[in-house]
Amino acid sequence: MEQEMPDLRDCLALWAVPGIGSMMSKRIISYSGGIKELFRLKTNDLLRIPGIGQTLAEAIRHEDYYRIADEMLDFANKLDVSILTWFDKRYPSRLKSCEDSPLVLFVKGQPIDSAKKYIAMVGTRSATQRGQAFTRELVEQIGRTHPDVCIVSGLAYGIDIAAHKASVEFGVPTYGVLAHGLDTIYPTQHRGVATEMLKKGGLVTEFYPKTVPDKNNFVRRNRIIAGLCDATIVVESDVKGGSLITAELANAYNRDVFALPGRPSDKYSSGCNKLIKTSQAHLVESLDDIEYVLGWNSQPKAIQRSLFIDLDPESQKIYDVLQDGELSIDVICRSTGMPMPKVSSLLLTMELNGVVRGMPGKLYTRQ
Repeated sequence: MEQEMPDLRDCLALWAVPGIGSMMSKRIISYSGGIKELFRLKTNDLLRIPGIGQTLAEAIRHEDYYRIADEMLDFANKLDVSILTWFDKRYPSRLKSCEDSPLVLFVKGQPIDSAKKYIAMVGTRSATQRGQAFTRELVEQIGRTHPDVCIVSGLAYGIDIAAHKASVEFGVPTYGVLAHGLDTIYPTQHRGVATEMLKKGGLVTEFYPKTVPDKNNFVRRNRIIAGLCDATIVVESDVKGGSLITAELANAYNRDVFALPGRPSDKYSSGCNKLIKTSQAHLVESLDDIEYVLGWNSQPKAIQRSLFIDLDPESQKIYDVLQDGELSIDVICRSTGMPMPKVSSLLLTMELNGVVRGMPGKLYTRQ
C-alpha cells in the first residue's frame, strides 16, 4: 500500500525539531508511517525507532512544534513565501535526488523551474579584480547565448555577490541560497541586490525565521547550492576555502565541477589549481569549456563583427602588438611595457569579448 504524502503542517512541525536532519526526517516518516502519530508517542516508544536516541526523543517531546509550524505558515502567507516539502511535485528535481536534501525548502521570488539549467558560481569572499571580471563576463555570455540558464550562489561577499550582481545586470535569473531564515538578509549590504533578484530569480533556504547565520549553517547551505545545480564553477578559492566544500559536495552528487586556473603564487587561485591538479574539476577559461563538458549547444550568433574594433588605449596597445602573430604573455608584457597582472586581466576581457584568442602553449593571437 502506497504511503500517503505527509501534510505540509506535519512536515513543518517535524522540521522544527532540533536535531532532525535531512536524512533522519525522511527515515522517521518512512518508519513511523505518519508524523502526527510520532508526536503522540511517549519517550520509551520513540526510543524504539531506529536512529532516535535519548536526546532526540526528549526534543520531540519538549515543545509544541505545531505552534512553530503555524507561525511559519502565517509568515509565509504574509511575505509570499513558497513552502516546498520533499514530497511536493514543485520540489527541485536535482536537489531531490541528493540523499541529504532538506525535508522542507522555503522559496521567495520566482518558482524554481526544474526544466531550466542551473549553474552555481562560487568563490572566495576576498575576490580579486580578475575573479570579479571573469565572473561578470561569463554571466554576460551565458545571458546572451543561453536564456534557459539560471545562476545560483550564496549571496556572500566576493565572487557570490559578483555573480548575483552580473545576473541582475544582464537579465539572467539568479537564486541566492541563504544560511538563515527569510526574515533577514545577511550581509545586510546585499539587501538591495537580493530585492532585485526576486524579479527573475529568488532566495532559497531550509532555515526557519530567526535562525542565526552561524558557521555550521553556511556548510549546510553549500549542499543546497551544489544540489540545485547541473554544475558548480569555483572562480577563486584558497586551499581551505568554503567553496572547496561546495565543489566536494557537487562531486559527491555526481555533478560537474569547473575551476578557473591561476598562477601558483596567487593565494586565491591555489584552491582552484588544487581542484584541477587532483582531477576534481575541469579547467575553465571560457564559456566554450562549459558548453563542451555539459553538452550545451550554443545558439548561433547572428552578430557581424565590426571592421573597426573600439578598444580602450591599453587594450589597443596589446591588439597592435598581436599583429606580429601568436605571442606569449611575457612577450606582450615586454612589448607594451605593462605589468603581467594588468596584461593578464586585459587579455581575459579581450578574449571573452572575442577580440583575441588563446592558443595552445599559452599563446595569444588576434581573433
